[in-house]
Amino acid sequence: MMMTMKLLRALATPILLSIGLTIFTQSFFLSRKSITTRSSCHAAPTLLQNIGLNTDELRFLQNRGWLNSEADGDNGGGCWTSRRIDSLIILVVDALRFDFAKDHLPLSVGRRLYPDSSSEESRRGFSRLYQFVADPPTVTMQRLKALTTGGLPTFADITGSFGGASVEEDTWVEQLIATRNHRVMMHRDNNTTYVSKIAFVGDDTWVDLFPTQFDDAHPYPSFNTRDLDTVDNGCMMHLPRLLDGLIGLNNNETQIHNASHFELIVSHFLGVDHVGHTYGPNDPHMEKKLHQMDLILSHSLDLIDASPQTSCVAAFVFGDHGMTEDGNHGGGSSEEMNAGLFAHYSPGCQLLEHDEKLDGGEIGIDSIQAFDSINQIDLVPTISMLLGLPIPYANIGGIVPELLPAPRRTTRDESEASFTPHATVALALNAAQVWTYFDDYSKTSRDLPMKKLRELKELLDSATSVYKQALSESKQHSTQENSLNDSMSFRKACSLYKLFLAESTELGKRVWTQFNESGMMLGIGIMVLAWFAAFPLWRTSVRAEMCLSGSHYFLNGHAGKGHEKTHVKAHNAVLTSSQYFRMGEVAVSFVFMIFLCGVLTFSNSYIVSEREVVTLCLSVLCLLVFRRWFFAAQLRDRSTFLPLIVALCARLNDIFVSGHGLDPSIRLHAAHHPLVFLSSLVVLGFVRLRWLGDIQSNSSLKMATLIDAIAIICLAFSWLDKRSTDHSRNGIYTARISIAFTLVGVMSSAQRLLQYKKMPSTEWLMQTQLALYRVMFFIVIVTGPSAASTGLLILIQTAALSQMNESLKSKELDAPVMAAIWRLTIRHAFFGTNHHCSFNRLQFSAAFVATNTFMFHIAGSSLFLNTYGWEIIGSIMVLILSRCSDRKPSDFLSRKHVWYWFVFFQWTEILTSCISVSLMKRHLMVWAIFAPRFMFAAVFTVLNLILCFLDVGI
Repeated sequence: MMMTMKLLRALATPILLSIGLTIFTQSFFLSRKSITTRSSCHAAPTLLQNIGLNTDELRFLQNRGWLNSEADGDNGGGCWTSRRIDSLIILVVDALRFDFAKDHLPLSVGRRLYPDSSSEESRRGFSRLYQFVADPPTVTMQRLKALTTGGLPTFADITGSFGGASVEEDTWVEQLIATRNHRVMMHRDNNTTYVSKIAFVGDDTWVDLFPTQFDDAHPYPSFNTRDLDTVDNGCMMHLPRLLDGLIGLNNNETQIHNASHFELIVSHFLGVDHVGHTYGPNDPHMEKKLHQMDLILSHSLDLIDASPQTSCVAAFVFGDHGMTEDGNHGGGSSEEMNAGLFAHYSPGCQLLEHDEKLDGGEIGIDSIQAFDSINQIDLVPTISMLLGLPIPYANIGGIVPELLPAPRRTTRDESEASFTPHATVALALNAAQVWTYFDDYSKTSRDLPMKKLRELKELLDSATSVYKQALSESKQHSTQENSLNDSMSFRKACSLYKLFLAESTELGKRVWTQFNESGMMLGIGIMVLAWFAAFPLWRTSVRAEMCLSGSHYFLNGHAGKGHEKTHVKAHNAVLTSSQYFRMGEVAVSFVFMIFLCGVLTFSNSYIVSEREVVTLCLSVLCLLVFRRWFFAAQLRDRSTFLPLIVALCARLNDIFVSGHGLDPSIRLHAAHHPLVFLSSLVVLGFVRLRWLGDIQSNSSLKMATLIDAIAIICLAFSWLDKRSTDHSRNGIYTARISIAFTLVGVMSSAQRLLQYKKMPSTEWLMQTQLALYRVMFFIVIVTGPSAASTGLLILIQTAALSQMNESLKSKELDAPVMAAIWRLTIRHAFFGTNHHCSFNRLQFSAAFVATNTFMFHIAGSSLFLNTYGWEIIGSIMVLILSRCSDRKPSDFLSRKHVWYWFVFFQWTEILTSCISVSLMKRHLMVWAIFAPRFMFAAVFTVLNLILCFLDVGI
C-alpha cells in the first residue's frame, strides 16, 4: 500500500503538467473558425444593397454594363461583373524569391519588363512585376490554401503540409466548377458554345487540396527534395499540349477543332524549391535550374504574345514563398515572405498605361500604401474578377485594380472612358463581400474586436457615400459622352474601398487564430501547480544537500586529528575561497537558467540569437568550474581540465563544423570533405571497440560488434557515393544497409536492456550507453557527413560530463550546476547541428537518406530523430547517470538530484513559453517566432515527461 502511494505521488506532478500542457495547447492552437458558405453567382445586387446602394443605383450600374444582371451571366459575361479575360495560365515556381524573378529570368521576365526598343517582338503584351508578400507559415500547403480561399490558414494547419489536407471554405477553383453553367463560353465568330475545362500539372499538393475539381490533372510527388527534375520534367511534357487547348491562345478555327477548351491551366514547378533545400540558393545548381525555368516560362509567354488581337489571355508567374540563404522556408523572415509575382497579358487585353493607373493618391499616404502592397491573398479576388467569378465567401484579400483589364465586351474607346467605374464597382463588391464575411463571422465568434469593426464600418460607409455621389454625378451627365466616368469621386471611392480592404486584411492577420483564453489560463494554472510541486527544494534530501554544501569544506577540514590540524589551518584560506566560488557557481547557474528558460522566451531578438546565448552561458559556466577546480585541487590531474573540454568541443563545433542536413555533394563545407568525415567515422568506430566493447567475449556479442562495424563502413561508402558528380551514384543502397545494421544493433541492445533485473548495474549502464551510441549513429546517418564530426565532439563532451558527474571532494559539483551544464550542452547539440526553434530549419533531407520516394512514417521518424535525437540521447544520459553510480550512497545522493533539477529547468521553460505566447498572441512576430519556439519547447517537454514516467515505472 505504501509503495502504491509513493508511486502515485511520484506520478502526480508529471500527470498534472501533461494535463495542463494539453489544455493550453488545444486552447492556443484552435483553428480559425471555418465558414463553409459559398458565394452565389447572383449575389452581387444583394451585397451592394447591404452596404447602402439602393435599387435605382443598382439598376443604373446594370444599364451602364458596370454590374451584371442574371441575364448577363447566362451569356458568358461573368457572374458579378463582366469577365475581363478569356483564359488564365497560373505558373507557380515554388520558392521563387523576388530577386530570382527580377534578376535571374532575363528571357521570360527581364525582356518584357525592359524591352529592347529596336525589337517589336519584345514590346508585345503588357507586363508587371511585384513583390508578392506571403504570410507565415511559409509552407506550400498553407500558401496554396491562402491563394485559393483568400483566407489565412492557421499556424496549427502546418501539419497538413506533411500528410494531406483539405479545403473546407469557398475557393475560386470550386467557383470555376460551380458557375460553369452560368459562364458558357462562346466563339466570337461563329457563336459556337462550349463548356470550358480546367487543367493541372505539377506538385501533387494541388490534387490533395482539390482531388476532383480538375478535368485534366497530372500530379507528381513533391516531397523528395533531392529529386530536382521529375516534377519539372512532367510539367514540360504536358504543358505544351495543355496550352494548345487554352481558350483564346489560338485562332478560332484551331480552337473549334480542339476537343479541350481550357479556361484555366495551373502548372506548379518544384525544381527551384528542391535545389534550395538540397544545395542552397547560391549554388551553381540554382543558376542551372533558374535558366531552365526561364526557358520554359519564356516559351509559354511567347505563345501568349502571339495570341490573336481579338482575345485576352493572362499569365501569372509567381512563387508561393521565398527561401532563406540556406535554402529553407517556413518562418516569417523577409526572404521567406517576399516572393515574386510577374503578371503578363496578351496584346488583345485592354489595360491602362502605368501613368494612368489608380494609385490612391486622392486620399493620402495610407491609401497609396494600400495600392502599392500586394499580399498573396489579394490575388484571389483579382482572379475572380478576371474570370467573372464570385469572390470566395471567406476571402479577406483586396482586388489589385492595376491587374484588371477592361471587360471583354467593351471596345477600346469605351474601356478607356469607363475603366475607373468598372474598377470601382469591383472594389465595392470586394468590400461588400469582406464585410459580409466579417459580419457573419462575428455572429459566431468574439474574435473580431467590436471597436475595430465599428471603425471599419465607418470607413466602408464613407467609401459608399463617396461612391453614391459619383453615381449621382454620372447619372446627371449620362446624356453626355463619358466625361464624368473617370471623375474624382470615382477615384476617391476606389481609394477608400481599397483602404477599407487593406485595413480588413490587417485585422484578419491580427485575429486570424481563435484563442480560447479561458482554456489557456486554465492550462497555465494547472502547469503552475505542477511546476510548484516539482520544485526540488521541497525534497528533504535536496534541502539537506544545499544546506550542507556551503559548509562542506569546513566540515572536511576540521575532521583531521593531531598533526593534521596544522595542515588544515594552512589551507583554511584556500578552502574558504573555494567555498565562495562554489556558491557562486550555483548562483550563476540559477541566473543562466532563469534567463534561458524564462526571460528569453519573452524576447524575439533573444530567441533568434538563442544559439549564441546558449554557447556563451555554457562557456562561462564551464570556465567558472574550471577556475575553482584549478586553484582548489591539491593535485591538478587530467580531470581538472574536463570543464574546458566541454566548452572547447562546443566552440570547435560552432567554428569548424557546418553543413548539417544539407546534401552530401555540397563542397562548400569542410566537414563534408572525405578526409574529415572518414577520419571522424574511424574514431567513432575506435570508440565503439575500445570503450563500448562488449563485456563478455562470447560469439553473439562479437557478432554485435561486427554489425556496428559494417554499419560504419557502409555509411562511409554511401557518403562517398553521394559526393560523386554522377547523380546515378546516390549512395542509397549502402545507406539502407547501414540503417538496417544500425537498427539491428538498436533492437539487440533493447532486448538486453529488457533483462535489466538479471544483470549487474555496471553491465546495465554499459548496455544503455551502447544503445545510445547506436541511436546516435542513426542520427548521424540521417543528418549527413558533417554529423560525424559533430557526433564525435558530442561523444567527447558526454564522456567528460560523465566524469564530472562522478567528481569527489574539492571537484564535486552541486546538483543544480551539473544539471545546468548538462542542459546547456544538450541544447547546444541541438543548435550546433544547424537546428533552431523554427520550421525553416527542419532538415527535410533526412527523409530521403535511403530512398527517392516519400514514405510518410519512415520520413517522419527520420526527420523526428534528426531534429530531437540529441535531446533524447542527452536526457537519457542525465537520467541513467543520476540513477546509476559506483559511489557509496552518501556521495551518490547528490548525483540523484541532478535529474530533479534537470526536469525542473525544462518545466520552467515550457511554463514561461506558455505565458509568453499568451501575452504575445497579438504580437507581430507571434507566428514567425514565439509560436514555433513554444512548439519546440512543448516537444522537448513531452520527451522529458516520457522519461519521468519511465523513471517512476522502472
